[in-house]
Amino acid sequence: MKHLTEQNYQVSSWSGGKTIQIAIAPESALYVDRNFLWRLSSATVDLEESDFTALPDYMRLIAPLQGKMVLTHNSGAPIELTPYAVHRFDGADATHSRGRCTDFNLMLRKGACDGRITPLGNGTPGEEILTPEPETEVLIIYCTEGHVSASYKGRYTELAARESVVLQSPQIGTVSLKFSEGGRAMCAQAWSIS
Repeated sequence: MKHLTEQNYQVSSWSGGKTIQIAIAPESALYVDRNFLWRLSSATVDLEESDFTALPDYMRLIAPLQGKMVLTHNSGAPIELTPYAVHRFDGADATHSRGRCTDFNLMLRKGACDGRITPLGNGTPGEEILTPEPETEVLIIYCTEGHVSASYKGRYTELAARESVVLQSPQIGTVSLKFSEGGRAMCAQAWSIS
């Protein structure tokens, strides 16, 4: 159970804003080399319109955390995403984005791994039990707003906004979460495929 704060993240700039890399596998991989298995990040989109970097070797999952985004893939029909709505698409697609926002983004190497991202909490105090997919090898909970506490196999950690906890194991069991007033989070799961 590894607790990460903003000091643990790598921050980089792109043409439309800044990206915080929350985690990458393997840890020695570099995004610019496109040699990673999966990568989890959160980015600000400061331009009203921008084009996504082509990533033909990866599937992508994205969700706005603040603000709205409208995506079009290969000049197709627009897809409007409101906060915490998750969208999956092929990194090879020519993707155009409209709207300023902060997003949450999981990239997964095609043919090597798969995964999912899901919103947690609804901004009101309460508890939630998170049951990972049976095949999950890594699970990351990223606090997006307020505070959330996570309890796993007798260990406990408290997360503030933009902090995360990483669980890595061949078999990850249930995680108990407790949300403060205004508390929300995103969960990312990834696993290898043959």
